[in-house]
Amino acid sequence: MSQRTAPILTPPSAVPPSFFPFLRPSLLLAAAALAGCASDAPTHKGEAQAAPMAAAEVGQSDTNRMATLGMRDNLESLLRLADKLYRRNPAEWRKTSALSRDAALAQLRVAVDARTPWPELQGKRDIAALSLALGPDFKGDRVAAFIYASADMVVTAHGGKTAFYLTDSLDAQYIYNAARNIEIAVWMLSNRRNAAGQPLLLADEITERERNLSFEREFGKVIGRLDLLASVLTEKYRRAVITYVQNLLGGTFLQFLPVR
Repeated sequence: MSQRTAPILTPPSAVPPSFFPFLRPSLLLAAAALAGCASDAPTHKGEAQAAPMAAAEVGQSDTNRMATLGMRDNLESLLRLADKLYRRNPAEWRKTSALSRDAALAQLRVAVDARTPWPELQGKRDIAALSLALGPDFKGDRVAAFIYASADMVVTAHGGKTAFYLTDSLDAQYIYNAARNIEIAVWMLSNRRNAAGQPLLLADEITERERNLSFEREFGKVIGRLDLLASVLTEKYRRAVITYVQNLLGGTFLQFLPVR
């Protein structure tokens, strides 16, 4: 099944696209040089894709860049899950004013990207919104409410931002907690029932003829990215010291010696 290309997240106004404009030509030359580095790895299952280079990346550390790409991919995973859930639960998008599933997805994407409050969540955000969306008495579009609340919770755990720069600080514990919240939400989605005793939403399916675990795999990607970022953040200051020592030693001992 084809998948949409992940949207490019707009950098915050604190670091405009014109940041360090005099470095743009150098960045473009560097990108062209890196693009020429060929790989012999098999590509029949697809190719690794790099995001387009932007001058604002000069204001990002390696950890900042990792967090930015992880956020982009996590939001895209959640929107991909919305598409899957709508396909299995078409009655949900029909509760909205949208004329089609694609139109409902487009409305949800705009709200997630802009962090526009979702009306059916009654002004609640992050974990409060998740609790409401997964409540057995919720009457609205549960797919949109669940995905919006999950995305809002993940962004909140990252300090309310979707792109990160040298002036930003991320809390590893909040991001670790977000991963656990996704695990709890997935469990609730699988085990909670409505008043009629039916699942809140149809997701993974295991039968004698079919084994569909695509939802679990996609949620697992989100959890894995969050856990990895949390682990990297716990080593941030340690790595800064190690990098300093490596640069210091490299400058002293790893210089070429004259031969004539």
